[in-house]
Amino acid sequence: MWAHSMTVRDYQDLIDRGWRRSGKYVYKPVMNQTCCPQYTIRCHPLEFQPSKSHKKVLKKMLKFLVKGEVSKGNCEDEPMDSAMEDAVTGDFALINKLDIKCDLKTLGDDLKESLESEEKKKEKTSKKEDSKELINSQAIEEKLGSGEPSHSIKVHVVPKPGFDLVTEKVRVVRSSPPSPQFKATFQESYQVYKRYQMVIHKDPPDKPTVSQVRLVPVSFEDPEFKSSFNQSFSLYVKYQMTIHQDLPDECGKTEFTRFLCSSPLEAENPPNGPECGYGSFHQQYWLDGKIIAVGVIDILPHCVSSVYLYYDPGYSFLSLGVYSALREIAFARQLHEQTSQLCYYYMGFYIHSCAKMKYKGQYRPSDLLCPETYVWVPIEQCLSSLENSKYCRFNQDPEAVDEGRSKEPDRLKVFYKKAIMPYGVYKKHQKDPSEDATVQQYASLVGQACSERMLLFRN
Repeated sequence: MWAHSMTVRDYQDLIDRGWRRSGKYVYKPVMNQTCCPQYTIRCHPLEFQPSKSHKKVLKKMLKFLVKGEVSKGNCEDEPMDSAMEDAVTGDFALINKLDIKCDLKTLGDDLKESLESEEKKKEKTSKKEDSKELINSQAIEEKLGSGEPSHSIKVHVVPKPGFDLVTEKVRVVRSSPPSPQFKATFQESYQVYKRYQMVIHKDPPDKPTVSQVRLVPVSFEDPEFKSSFNQSFSLYVKYQMTIHQDLPDECGKTEFTRFLCSSPLEAENPPNGPECGYGSFHQQYWLDGKIIAVGVIDILPHCVSSVYLYYDPGYSFLSLGVYSALREIAFARQLHEQTSQLCYYYMGFYIHSCAKMKYKGQYRPSDLLCPETYVWVPIEQCLSSLENSKYCRFNQDPEAVDEGRSKEPDRLKVFYKKAIMPYGVYKKHQKDPSEDATVQQYASLVGQACSERMLLFRN
């Protein structure tokens, strides 16, 4: 159905009956007929614990923001030592405490402590290391641009910062002209220099300089949304054409506005609600003065609902899809502190038969919505059934029914000829007998409560 205008309460009730929005287009899959049933999934942010892979993504982002390091390959394959475990745990705690607007400078002290803790762990192990084995100088030449012939040599690595001058040997290496020993230790020495400048002289890392997340209402009347619109749109085009191979005419400004900027939700800011209010928002991820990712979300009475994410493909190595989900879970926790009834994170649809949509089940604890009785069931209780059948009724009580079903369709509200009337009155004006089946189906899909609050437009 096309939703011209909708309260956040109505949309909350609709998504709790399996509905979802794309712009102002609101739809509900016919679960027992579609080839790939789409089950509404929600996560419990208050009990959420990041998995090992989630921690690796946080570790990778932490290293990039603070030290400018770019991880090579897939972070899933990177080993995580105990020192980084502590740093990542601290990073997730920091994410949980973030304000709606927050830049890297405010996190500097906490992140520095994490890094110093990591360094202390590394210093203990460095004293046990004697020297590196044979190093292929050809690899060194490729890094440093040397023109020397390739041969194997034994070199000593300069001890890491914090070594004891009494117990450790001090090694002197020639810097000009560059000796093999100097080349072999160049990168490590440079990292020591950077760390010294950052900690002692408060120098910022090479990159990035400033990281910020801004929550912007989706409204062209909002100055921040309006001023960042063109940059956000350009990022969307870049993402759609690179990641989804869209053609230029498939991701124009009209399509972008209709898909991710038009929302039927009416903004609300009640006194007992969150400071930012309810409605549709763009969560913009800024880096060095430019937007690198945008998470489109709805803030509803009981949840943060994820709508879409688009990002700069050049930053794919940061696993921004996972990172933004963790940020949104942390944001839901933050909003819960302001209004206790908001305690869920809705991730859209979970499709067990689709690998690209199955990953949502890794955010635990989470529930799936029963497509027949509309009660929430822990995902662990649903997986065995989904292995046997694509379509499942998760409610194990055979006597259970949809408690929110339409029981009195004549009370359904209709908007007809500029007047609001119950469906029982409207039926006397209509002449098409097939329309009754359409209205009855609408009533059964939206439920009794929404059918009495929302207005069904009839021409």
